Amino acid sequence: MPDSVNEAESSEAFKTGPLKLGIAGLGTVGVGVLDMLTKNGDLLTRQAGRAIEVTAVSARSRKSDRGGHDVSVYEWFDDPVEMAKSDNVDTFVELIGGEDGPAKAAVEAALKAGKHVVTANKALLAHHGASLAKLAEENNVCLNFEAAVAGGIPIVKTMRESLAGNGIKKVFGIVNGTCNYILTKMENEGRDFRDVLEEAQELGYAEADPSFDIGGIDAAHKVACLTSLAFGTQTNFDSIFIEGIEHITLDDIKNASTLGYKIKLLGVSVETPDGIEQRVHPTLVPKNSPIASVDGVFNAVGLTGVFVDELLLTGRGAGAHPTASSVVGDIADIARGKHVPVFGIPASHLKEYKRAPMRAHEGGYYVAMDLYDKPGSVAFIAKAFCEAGISIESIEQKAPVNKGVEKPTAPFILTTHDTMENSMRAVLKEIANADYCAGDPRMIRMERY
Repeated sequence: MPDSVNEAESSEAFKTGPLKLGIAGLGTVGVGVLDMLTKNGDLLTRQAGRAIEVTAVSARSRKSDRGGHDVSVYEWFDDPVEMAKSDNVDTFVELIGGEDGPAKAAVEAALKAGKHVVTANKALLAHHGASLAKLAEENNVCLNFEAAVAGGIPIVKTMRESLAGNGIKKVFGIVNGTCNYILTKMENEGRDFRDVLEEAQELGYAEADPSFDIGGIDAAHKVACLTSLAFGTQTNFDSIFIEGIEHITLDDIKNASTLGYKIKLLGVSVETPDGIEQRVHPTLVPKNSPIASVDGVFNAVGLTGVFVDELLLTGRGAGAHPTASSVVGDIADIARGKHVPVFGIPASHLKEYKRAPMRAHEGGYYVAMDLYDKPGSVAFIAKAFCEAGISIESIEQKAPVNKGVEKPTAPFILTTHDTMENSMRAVLKEIANADYCAGDPRMIRMERY
């Protein structure tokens, strides 16, 4: 085994035979990879300096339609773990998905067998990134995962390689196309959440069980990976504050627009003196900000670097071919003999994750509530915020919407200047427990990008 990364690069680069791939998972992305290798194989060979060929595949069924590809020409494995250990495979491409089960077992088997691994599995890395990076390092092989975060956007390579030596202060973005599509449709067409979700499912943008997307879990998996890349820490999915878009109403969308904002589901990771704050939640962003213009199924990842300052990458965050493009880019790097630590620094140097409490988050807030239409309601709200030391930026009270009932209510919207989240939670709890507000107030964080 080579004694250093440089020796590994050199020995791999001098190989002239084809790089032999075993692909586990022949769904949307797997077929996209076969499309790209078939259509652009000659170009890829010239760019990589050696041929790249598929020698083995594994999937749940041999009979499924694979977009016209005849998979019988490849060695078939029912068990991806056995394929990962095959002598006929140099690089194991994991497109199965899932944080555990066959995906984890097969990736570990490949790394232990001295095989390079390319994966699009954000859940696997979010939960086991540090241990897998250590295993790759121990066996002097690559573990590349560009496709795991933001589909076709080359954010992993940008952070891991192009921004080496920069020092990153903050990374944030729209990293779930399903949520972005739903929020965009709600705003542009004035439709409610459930209606647009059903359309997204019909179009294939959302799964039959959309909870991972709309609940923020998918975005949080990606944030965990971005955090390790940005700050050189071990991945820590369990420390991410997660709030999805299920409770965003059409009124919230309209109110935000009136105030000059759009609502986006953002993933944010920032290093603070108290540790690292990781969060996923709906956010009001100014309409004139670059990230507000990222609509539909598109993704965007922004960051602040010490020397590069502000950077924003946008593009298609999912789909067969954009994601396949990232997978094939990782494969080409291996064919060239390029060997980079998984998270940009040696696994043994990854710092233990230190969590900054989410309740200490500082920023502005949008609050919407239904106040009972009776004297003293607004005065109570103003006094509660004043006593909590929270400065109100704007207030809008609308006419009662249900005058004929015993206790009519009027929509009441306010925004705050920057304040601490624990203060906001305390004052909203006080308001919810008083006899001035019908139901709990809704709070959405604001970012002034």
